[in-house]
Amino acid sequence: MIELEVQRVIDDAGVPDDGQFRHWGERVVGSESSDMVNVRIVDEAEGWALNKQWRGKDSATNVLSFPASVPEIDGRRVLGDIVMCAPVIEREAVEQGKHLEAHWAHLLTHGLLHLLGFDHTDAEQAKRMEGREIELLTDLGYPNPYEVTHAD
Repeated sequence: MIELEVQRVIDDAGVPDDGQFRHWGERVVGSESSDMVNVRIVDEAEGWALNKQWRGKDSATNVLSFPASVPEIDGRRVLGDIVMCAPVIEREAVEQGKHLEAHWAHLLTHGLLHLLGFDHTDAEQAKRMEGREIELLTDLGYPNPYEVTHAD
């Protein structure tokens, strides 16, 4: 089972519970995985500061991934850290007509795939990563996040 630690800087009713994050994480890395990941749920100020510091972007973003560069601990991989900005995720879900839970699932999946070595810096990589995201989210019962939909 994945060891997924959730840190909450922001307490928001729209943020999934720890069990939901673990369920999604296990689907991405495998239920037999003993990988370790930290997920930090932040407000817009922290999301902005981290995006500015690490990506040079002057705005908050939905998700940031920080792959670990440490050796295994007791035979377990430390994948890294994922920072998710709750206000941005909620705003995007509304703007894009997506169900909030599905958007959270997509962005955690996206962040975890980055920690597993996926990227989208060129068209070929983006196609591969998006295909994997669609496959995983379909398995979880969520719609394709790249299709235009309307939340009910």
